[in-house]
Amino acid sequence: MRKPINPQIHLGEVDISAIQFDPRSRDDIPRILRGLQHLYINPELRQCVFLALEKIIPESIDKKNGRPGMDLWRVLVFGTLRLVISCDFDRLRELANEHGKLRQMLDHGPYDEYQYRLQTLQDNIALFTPEVLDEVSQITVAAGHEIVKKKKNGYRAVVIPLS
Repeated sequence: MRKPINPQIHLGEVDISAIQFDPRSRDDIPRILRGLQHLYINPELRQCVFLALEKIIPESIDKKNGRPGMDLWRVLVFGTLRLVISCDFDRLRELANEHGKLRQMLDHGPYDEYQYRLQTLQDNIALFTPEVLDEVSQITVAAGHEIVKKKKNGYRAVVIPLS
């Protein structure tokens, strides 16, 4: 039984849309998390991504019965993070258990002491295949193009010449 997002908020948990990132940070992790935050706060975009992510659930699994698996949101966050920063599962596990903003993006509050196990990450992120990643990428790129179109109409658009 997998859900896209766990709707139950726990004590001390911060809503993903309210997470604040340092805008001056040049590290890649906050940039990734801000992009995922944008995806999260747009319901239509999030719905399209979750429809693509539902393909990772094996057909033999009953979606309405059984033990809960990792939420699709967490699979998306972990899979994206692992691919963008090119890390192994040991580093991903360390980030998942110790990085404060990442834990907030994964719906863990300050009182939640849940620790991700290496095998759990390996089993779930292995489901995030290149085909699914490509489909999610197509959706997010199309959404990015829509943002740029909106900026051209109402704001200054930055055009970088190719030559």
